[in-house]
Amino acid sequence: MRFVIQRVLESEVKVDGEVLGKIGKGFMVLVGVCDSDTKEIADKMVKKMLGLRIFEDEQGKTNLSLDTVGGELLLISQFTLYANCKKGNRPSFIEAGAPDMAEEMYEYIIGKCKEQVEVVERGRFGADMKVSLVNDGPFTIILDSDTL
Repeated sequence: MRFVIQRVLESEVKVDGEVLGKIGKGFMVLVGVCDSDTKEIADKMVKKMLGLRIFEDEQGKTNLSLDTVGGELLLISQFTLYANCKKGNRPSFIEAGAPDMAEEMYEYIIGKCKEQVEVVERGRFGADMKVSLVNDGPFTIILDSDTL
């Protein structure tokens, strides 16, 4: 499982011009799932993400977590996080999770986040989404379950 976490001042996702999710200060997270992922892996990833202390305190040090600053979450499914670019110039996505399983894991992750975060917005699994954001920093963290 892979999360690309961007600390944002604001972010939104649209499908066919309709805003599906919109947040202020918080994390916009791209979520990639592979076939070997489990709910236990998702739990570990969510715990790590929500515990990240990447917001600045009054001394300007990254010392505060999402809950400490009252941050919000926007979770976007992103199978392309499993792009394999080793061969040729056209990426292969065979390492990405099968759609039914990946959607189930995405829904599970959203549910787990809602248990701990007041505002959790989302995209639409499998849709052609337009995501916009103002990255604060810029500050971007990549979490990969294989390296946690």
